[in-house]
Amino acid sequence: MNVTDWMGKHTCDLTGKIVAITGATGGLGGAVCRHLLSLGASLILLDRNKQKSDALKAALMAEYPSAAIDQIPLDLSDMTSVKAACEALQGREFQVLIHNAGAYSIPRYICDTGYDNVFQINFVSPYYITCALLPKLRACGGRVVAVGSIAHNYSVTDANDVDFRTRKKASLVYGNAKRYLMYGLHELFRDEKQATLAIAHPGITFTNITAHYPPLLFALIKHPMKIIFMKPQKAALSIVKGVLEASDYRTWIGPAIFDVWGKPSVKPLRTATDEEIAHIDRTARTIYAQLNEI
Repeated sequence: MNVTDWMGKHTCDLTGKIVAITGATGGLGGAVCRHLLSLGASLILLDRNKQKSDALKAALMAEYPSAAIDQIPLDLSDMTSVKAACEALQGREFQVLIHNAGAYSIPRYICDTGYDNVFQINFVSPYYITCALLPKLRACGGRVVAVGSIAHNYSVTDANDVDFRTRKKASLVYGNAKRYLMYGLHELFRDEKQATLAIAHPGITFTNITAHYPPLLFALIKHPMKIIFMKPQKAALSIVKGVLEASDYRTWIGPAIFDVWGKPSVKPLRTATDEEIAHIDRTARTIYAQLNEI
């Protein structure tokens, strides 16, 4: 798949559109930003690390001198930061919100909200931000694009261990959070008439989130990974498609071949039962209500 050819055939001019994106400084986020800027979009970078955000903005401005790029600090593990970012976004104009930031194999701790930090970063904060900004997105006919993961299918949710704090395996903890994010947002938007949702996933690509193996093992596998799996520039096309095209209820956008390689394709999402999805929806709405009162 040629990225330039795909972009030429499947995208349109985004001049006048403003996209807010979390996790822009990562490999996938940076690729998404470049694709969107090439289409004329303006950006709001929502990142935790100011130094990295400043460096990314400088690099993007060097490539796209006429681009409009704003920045808002956001630490998804900190609800004070999350609420401050929501307040800042209430005062900005934007039409698309991309939940791209994610955390996989990181040191674990319990956040001030009472939830495991992996669950907080990958689900609680993105879901909270979406709910808080939904009225604003409705007013402009906006869209939420959430980056999911094939890891969501590694396990089912557990009502007795919502955030998987008792689990040790990173793929299960991360997958559980993505399962909540994907199905929780689908239920939130199920009857939504004014704003739209796209769930997109990049398949497997070589970014910071895959660099979690022990140093010796990572040194052995990183080059094969770069060869076998799609580069971020290609993997990011699924997220770009999500910006341009909403996904229907219980569908998602991702690589066409085994959810790992190929052009972005829309597929049904059939990895959870109705009962489990109802549990996810109830839990998500309860968490938002509780955090909204703090």
